[in-house]
Order: sequence, then C-alpha cells, then structure tokens
Amino acid sequence: MKKILFYSFLIFWTIIFLYPFLWMISATLRPEAEIGGFGIIPSSISLKSYWTVFQKIPIIRAFLNSLFVATMVTLGVIVFSSMIGYSLARLDFRGKKFMFGLILFTMTLPFQITLIPQYILMVKFHWTETFLALIIPFMVNTFAIILFRQHFLTIPQDLIDAARIDGCSEFRILFQIFWPLSVPAIITVGIITFMTIWNEVLWPLIVIHERNLMTMPQLVTIFVVGGQAEGLMGVKLAAATLLALPIIIAYSIFQRYFIESMATSGLKS
Repeated sequence: MKKILFYSFLIFWTIIFLYPFLWMISATLRPEAEIGGFGIIPSSISLKSYWTVFQKIPIIRAFLNSLFVATMVTLGVIVFSSMIGYSLARLDFRGKKFMFGLILFTMTLPFQITLIPQYILMVKFHWTETFLALIIPFMVNTFAIILFRQHFLTIPQDLIDAARIDGCSEFRILFQIFWPLSVPAIITVGIITFMTIWNEVLWPLIVIHERNLMTMPQLVTIFVVGGQAEGLMGVKLAAATLLALPIIIAYSIFQRYFIESMATSGLKS
C-alpha cells in the first residue's frame, strides 16, 4: 500500500509537471478556435501552424545558425575550461588560490554588468554582425572550470606521476588520460553550455541585426513579439515548440551521463 501511494503521488506530480508541455504541443496541432480549452487531445490534427512558421520566417537558416554557434561555443568551453580546470586542480604555481577565488567571484557578477563593456569591445574589434560576437565571448565558462576542477581532483595523483615519468606533457596528460576518464563531466558541461547558448536571446539581439545571421531564439522572439505571428496563438506555440525540440532531444539522449556527473563531481543536482 505504501508503494502504491508513493508511486501515485509521483505520477500525479509528473502529470502536473508535463501538462504544460503536452498542452503546448497539442495546441500547435489543433484549430485556432480550440486552443483556449484545457484538453490535450485535439478534435482534428493540422500542421497549418508549423507551415505558417516556415513560410513567414527563415526558421531553418536560424536553426543552422544556432546549431553552429552553440556547437562552436560548446567545443571551446570544453577545451579551454578543461585546461584551466586541470591547471587549478593539478599544477602548482604562484597565485593559484587567488586565481581560483577570483574565478569564483566572477560567478556573483550578473551578466548585465559586463554587457556594455563587452558590446564596446565587439564594436572595437568590428565583430558585430558576425558570428564571432556570438562565439568568442562565451568560450570560457566559470561553472565549467569549477566542475572540471572538482572532477579532476578525484583522479589519482599516481596516474599523473606515472604519465610524467613516461615523458607525457601536461597537454597529453589532459587530453589523452584525463579526458577519457572524464566523459560524464565533459557531457555535462556540453549539455549545460549548449542549452545556455541555444536559449540566449539578449546578447544576439544586441550584436546581430541581419536576418540571415540571427539565431533561432532571437528570430522566434522577434517573430512572436514583433507581430509577424499576427496574434495567432497556434503559430506562436509552434515556433516555441520548434525552438525547444532540439534541447529536449539532446537532453533525452545524454541525461544518463549528466546525472552520473552530478553524482560524482561533488555537486548536487
């Protein structure tokens, strides 16, 4: 009886949690006049809302732009943040503790504080209206540095000493020894970074104005807020569904590694 009550409780709250997502997907498939209801089973299925989105905005081009930007930033964060995390975890140098404390301090600063100075730098470098403005400023991530550092501290020092005796450089130790032992941490950093960059709206709105260079969240935001959707709720929800779908698929595939890393890196999910 206790198990029945326990699982009934979990199922109830799962339904409560999933209902808005299911309703959103259902609303994109039903006639506009039926969207106001609470039901999730449409009387008839229509792809008109999705067709309207593809007709009105270059959603495929925006998808490819977002995919390119998010992928490049994710790769950069994994490479550079793992290098910094390795140096903070396994190398001894003057000012190491101060540098780690400074990195921790940057986590307390809101993004809005550095927004204007960062934009001025993009203008000075002539990177506005280019993908460089969307990629370069985000290629080092504080959370990724800390997660890699915590994970690298769990790897035995004897393994590093043996590699150094065999003549391995620090780069070889990192990329050929630490990386294969840190797959869950790498995937976790990859998922979080990819999701963060994929959902970024404010910064692209500031540095990108050419429609062919816009990312998917930026284009969908302009489409919904700017009036191109013509007040049609089904069309707005269809654009939002297309925006959320890649993230849902990516997390569904890699969630096992994400949970494993959270359990072994000293952080709580």
